[in-house]
Amino acid sequence: MFKRKVLNTFIGLAMTSLTFSASAFEDMSQVERMQAKMSLIDAVGAKAKQVQVMNDMIFSFGELGFQEFETSAYLTKILEDNGFTIERGISGIPTAWMATWGDGGPVIALGSDIDGIPKASQKPGVAYHDPIIEGAPGHGEGHNSGQVVNIVAALTVKEFMEKNDIKGTIKIWPGVAEEQLGTKAYYVRDGYFKDVDAVLFSHVSNSFSTSWGAGRGNGLVSVQYDFFGESAHSAGSPWRGRSALDAVELMSVGVNYRREHLRLSQRMHSIIVDGGDQPNVVPSKASIWYFFRETDFPHIKALWEIGDKMAEGASLMSNTSWSSTVLGSAWPQHMNKAIAENAYENIKMVGMPEWSADDIALAKALQSEIGVEPEGLKTELNELTDPPDPKKNTGGGSDDIGDISWQVPTITLRYPANIPNLPGHNWSNSVAMATPIAHKGVLAGAKAQALNLFDLLTNDALMDAAWDYYKEVQTKEDKYTPLLRPKDKPAIHLNKGIMATYKAEMEKFYYNPEKYDTYLEQLGIEYPTVKKP
Repeated sequence: MFKRKVLNTFIGLAMTSLTFSASAFEDMSQVERMQAKMSLIDAVGAKAKQVQVMNDMIFSFGELGFQEFETSAYLTKILEDNGFTIERGISGIPTAWMATWGDGGPVIALGSDIDGIPKASQKPGVAYHDPIIEGAPGHGEGHNSGQVVNIVAALTVKEFMEKNDIKGTIKIWPGVAEEQLGTKAYYVRDGYFKDVDAVLFSHVSNSFSTSWGAGRGNGLVSVQYDFFGESAHSAGSPWRGRSALDAVELMSVGVNYRREHLRLSQRMHSIIVDGGDQPNVVPSKASIWYFFRETDFPHIKALWEIGDKMAEGASLMSNTSWSSTVLGSAWPQHMNKAIAENAYENIKMVGMPEWSADDIALAKALQSEIGVEPEGLKTELNELTDPPDPKKNTGGGSDDIGDISWQVPTITLRYPANIPNLPGHNWSNSVAMATPIAHKGVLAGAKAQALNLFDLLTNDALMDAAWDYYKEVQTKEDKYTPLLRPKDKPAIHLNKGIMATYKAEMEKFYYNPEKYDTYLEQLGIEYPTVKKP
């Protein structure tokens, strides 16, 4: 790992004063490239206040998927004020956009998710369940932070490009409704990555890492099954009714029995979206929503076919009819080896943040509160490891960045802005996300992402190696086949009702950086707040 003071002594130059000839980048020595990179690290570090404000502001919005209106308006204004042009409403999604700055190639696109989690409202810096608004959504995964990583990195590199007359194009886009796996496959279908040379994605983590290859997590298709029967008086003439809810329950039972005979890597889970109106009316309509997850396209399709068969069987048994709607999809991810190996060197150059005693105290108190070992915060980088053996892959979560990874060389930068050993999609995952833990982790992530972006813009050999891996390894035998059907459309209706219920109250707690230094200060929270022994 590079030690900053040693590197500064070795180079012996004032990094922030450096300028470079654009034509010289291909022939830069290793020392000159280090000089440029240290200049970028310094420039990102100077934006620490901007990092904190952006991170806390988006945290305070706490919007759910497809309803990220405040978040998108806030981010696009920052980008427009800094010279980016914005295409709004891409793929027919009101909160989606594509921001573009620059001229010519290479074209590098940076993305990160922006949506929150239902019922995850939580006061930051408080190591026990204490909602800002009971029942309201919040950033229970930390999606308030990823666009901060990307935008601060992009603005820093943009300034460097202007100063040194470097050609290239930077694009920035949001992962709308990632928790519903609801949008990135539509971006792909509509051609938003056809002229992009590489994608840098970012995602919150409790560690600092990246990865390459396949086999980490599952892909999925998200399907809602709607059943239609006939209403009747549940007591007076139940024989005249045909219960759509019976069909939903029969389908659920059938799927649960079938689980015993499926691979360990499958993940099928569901919620009943509509179970009828009231007990004394036989439900004429009912709906159940499934995620069918597996490690590869053929097995995802096979699970989907099982779902359809179960729906058909439930329909026959209950004398109802049915239809289905795709609400989202995600291909299994495959990340680029050349870009990941380069990014890992940049991660090593930046290193882990230095945690304070207060940061560690918050982490340990929260870990104790939820019943896990109080280990505190991670201080060492994760290793860059080979992909897992596909035969031993027992599955896991999904992200629709997978679809994009099959269009263009892509990696995910995971930056250390949250606390280890949390359950995910939970109020506890919100606790650190507007505190110094997040601020330090996001700043470190922005430094590494700036270096990644710089390398892709100025190192032709890296770009050639990335595309060589993409063509000769990743896609040599495996080909992308969309899970989306031609008639499928983004499910932009999702979460409207929840946000309508809570938005007016949530607006009262939006961060005001002109009045308060941090969101913790605005909420009157002493950092850290822990239970007294």
